[in-house]
Amino acid sequence: MIHAVYSPLHQEHAPTSEVELGQTLGQYELPVRAEEIRRALEREPERFPFVAPTEHGVAAIEGVHDPGLVAFLATAWQQVQAEQELAEVFPDTFVHPAIREGMGAAPAPGGAAARLGYWCFETMTPLVAGTYPAARAAIDVALTAADLVLDGAQAAYGLCRPPGHHAPRAAYGGYCYFNNAAVVADHVARSTGTRVTVLDVDYHHGNGTQQIFYERDDVQYVSLHGDPNRAYPYFAGYADECGGGRGLGSTLNLPFPPGTDDATYEIGLARAVEAIDAFGPTTLVVSLGVDTFELDPIADFALTTDGFARAGASVAALGRPTIVLQEGGYHVPTIGENVRTWLAAFDRAASA
Repeated sequence: MIHAVYSPLHQEHAPTSEVELGQTLGQYELPVRAEEIRRALEREPERFPFVAPTEHGVAAIEGVHDPGLVAFLATAWQQVQAEQELAEVFPDTFVHPAIREGMGAAPAPGGAAARLGYWCFETMTPLVAGTYPAARAAIDVALTAADLVLDGAQAAYGLCRPPGHHAPRAAYGGYCYFNNAAVVADHVARSTGTRVTVLDVDYHHGNGTQQIFYERDDVQYVSLHGDPNRAYPYFAGYADECGGGRGLGSTLNLPFPPGTDDATYEIGLARAVEAIDAFGPTTLVVSLGVDTFELDPIADFALTTDGFARAGASVAALGRPTIVLQEGGYHVPTIGENVRTWLAAFDRAASA
């Protein structure tokens, strides 16, 4: 049995568009994604009993995120609307480091337009009226799943939306506002004094999670993802990024070529499992993205639903208490079944 934590507040974050390579497109990260997952899990109520999240405040968020980012997201929508009424907002200017090369860091700006470009790093992650409530609810979902595991459950699942793994310490982007997995991993590591591993199986590299833990030796980050030479987020996730300082050796990146199938992926996952075992975490946090699926519209792997079952079972073989948090997956007709399959296979293997 895996308790599933869900909040309907995710539906408050309902953007309609994103800008990619200068083209305005329909938004891929939509409320229907989480609702499809919820419906799929509800078909097995005995395996996946649902739990409502409890409110956890901002202290755990500020454990990994700049308090300035938290304050910005809490107030940005109201500030934008006070200056200009808009349905959703994107930055139009970014604080690229070359702008102030040799002049020191940019001061934190006061105006709404400038603040957007100060805290956001791309053009696919809009703010809408319900973004902050939804992002806060996603953190509560994640931390409630962590509470269940810390209280003795072998595993729990947080149906987090918006996702989180692209958000670094002091920025948002990649559909992500707060880094759900990083907040949980930091909370578990600090509250228990033990090692934690974040295993990221989303198609896109979790640049934010890597950045947050890059110089820490108590949290390991292991990621299987599309090669950043061609795949978003482009500027992180290379195989030679292994951690720094005290964290040297605590980061493992496994980038894959286009067309990666179940068999190839299983080889990489076996390597990831071996590295996790060697690190010896007490708790495992899984950033579960199913955009590795063969029909996903914004990725180029070729995993199947059966492949997700084998992957879930492989992760369960680690035998660690596990907190699974939802990240990506954008083929709406199959996202529910793919997530259910991964979790059910994990549950069966963990219970065997």
